[in-house]
Amino acid sequence: MLTILSLFGRSPFAPLQSHMEKVAKCVYSLPKLFESVDSQDEKLLESQAREISLFEHEADVIKNDIRNHLPKSIFLPIDRGNLLEILSIQDSIADKAEDVAVLLTLTSLQLLPLFKEEFLLFLQKNIETFTEAKLIIQEIHELVESSFGGIEAEKVRSMVDTVAFREHEADLLQRKLLKKLFQATDQLTYLNFYHWQKLFENISSISNLSENLAYRIRMTLEIK
Repeated sequence: MLTILSLFGRSPFAPLQSHMEKVAKCVYSLPKLFESVDSQDEKLLESQAREISLFEHEADVIKNDIRNHLPKSIFLPIDRGNLLEILSIQDSIADKAEDVAVLLTLTSLQLLPLFKEEFLLFLQKNIETFTEAKLIIQEIHELVESSFGGIEAEKVRSMVDTVAFREHEADLLQRKLLKKLFQATDQLTYLNFYHWQKLFENISSISNLSENLAYRIRMTLEIK
């Protein structure tokens, strides 16, 4: 396994990309959780939630390794503080995915037919927003090669706009979903209603943080 220092030898952004891969494992595991909720398979749900917690822990290990071993003397194409802020936003995405997993293990929930379709669309749109942000992180090496200018920089600016649009779509879906949830109050206990609200908030945070990540990279471009 490559060490953090060896990753820095390849590229100052390679550790960020390595961390993002662990974050992605957390996010991309979320649909399986809700498949288990839908099938009322609590044992499988518990197992999947533990798996996401493990991925989040692995992301934390990489995050802490980067923070502890980021060489202060190394030449970085961007400010060291900006790099660490990008890392922090990525880590927050993994945290939110784990929060969703934990919430689902606290009480038994059902995907009611009244809002099931809207919910699955909402979940997918948040994951799509994250994926667009992840693609930007994958482009960082090319940005370095192009000295943060030219066609590559314009490409990334366009990708940032795509992330923002996907996040907007997720917001619109969340509003529709909340209306459906309120229509289902007679089918839910107060506790379950509260849990669904918290789940919506944590899932929407994935697209919000993805947008923040994209904008942070854009700000880095503008500074350059």
